[in-house]
Amino acid sequence: MRLVVQKYGGSSVANPKRIMNVARRAVQAKRKGNQVIVVVSAMQGETDRLIHLAYQVNPDPSRREMDQMVSTGEQVSVALLAMAIHRLGEKAISMTGFQVGIVTDELHTQAKIVDVLHADRVKKCLREENIVIIAGFQGQTRNHAITTLGRGGSDLTAVAMAKVFGAKVCEIYTDVDGVYTADPRIVPNARKLKEISYETMLEMAALGSKVMHSRSVEVGKIYGVPILVRSSLNHNSGTLITEEKKSMEKEVVSGISLNTQEAKVTIFGVPDRPGVAAKIFKIIADHHINVDMIIQNKTNTKTTDISFTLMKSDLKRSLPVVEKSAEAVKAARVACDEDIAKVSIVGVGMRSHSGVASKMFSALAKERINIEMISTSEIRISCVIRGDEGKKAVRALHQTFRLAKK
Repeated sequence: MRLVVQKYGGSSVANPKRIMNVARRAVQAKRKGNQVIVVVSAMQGETDRLIHLAYQVNPDPSRREMDQMVSTGEQVSVALLAMAIHRLGEKAISMTGFQVGIVTDELHTQAKIVDVLHADRVKKCLREENIVIIAGFQGQTRNHAITTLGRGGSDLTAVAMAKVFGAKVCEIYTDVDGVYTADPRIVPNARKLKEISYETMLEMAALGSKVMHSRSVEVGKIYGVPILVRSSLNHNSGTLITEEKKSMEKEVVSGISLNTQEAKVTIFGVPDRPGVAAKIFKIIADHHINVDMIIQNKTNTKTTDISFTLMKSDLKRSLPVVEKSAEAVKAARVACDEDIAKVSIVGVGMRSHSGVASKMFSALAKERINIEMISTSEIRISCVIRGDEGKKAVRALHQTFRLAKK
């Protein structure tokens, strides 16, 4: 019997009407002779509501207690979906991440899955013809503390379940039809991609594309789990995230990503000698702060300036750590700039084509957009620009690389 793993995001279960729609889709898959596992996020807006509530009580809440609280959003969703499926005449059972035995490390609010202990429990429920509904986004440590997997973590739960239980594909249902060459809200004539490689999707997700959680794509790539992204609001074909194929190299650039959720931090007057940067970033790493783009500007004195980007959501807890690292190396001062945007072009075809960077920089220059930072990989070029120029940059690059609908 074929196993189907479906994941539904917050917008797909935003209200009772949409929950019934998800129930009908799950039941339809079951009645085609499949075993069905459904992974569900919290109802749209619920996690934000809980986070806002926490900050009203304490401006600096414990990360452990945040996990204890926000994990309740998914528990509501799975129970409601089970009730909806019962109403349609099918058997269903809801489970939290802890009941499934999803074990994570101890990094609260950004935990990583390390094991799944109770696979037999889930298999038993499937044999008893239940649709098994699993709360996404959550797990537990070896010491039974509740953890969450970070924003979009339900995608990660779903891909992990597909791997553990041997599903041929993991179906990710959201409020868009698939993966587009750019955000359709910014570029109305953006084109939906039929297929995209894990590597390209991983870059796009990490660079700000909100369709998929980057760690879920990484797990899919490692374990060879194809991921199908499609809409829960219609029956249109979606986008398949899969192994790279030769035909994918024909498109030099596959997509444009925009990230407005990062800030730039600069440490001025850093002593210009070996080991200083290592000391700065060790202090930052020891506090589990993730940094993205890094650039060093050598001055005419015996000092240098180091700039890097990090998530705005991490800024409040990060700045005291950065200031501590600056003091440790006797740097002059620390400054922060939240009004930035990061625009990126991504495509596996960039490996075998020259002149892509020149084309990108020329397109931005034509729009009189100044570049503050540049970062590259084999299949990606990213530029930090002013925040209010982000959308204009995306439209210009989308047109330059001819990514619109044919």
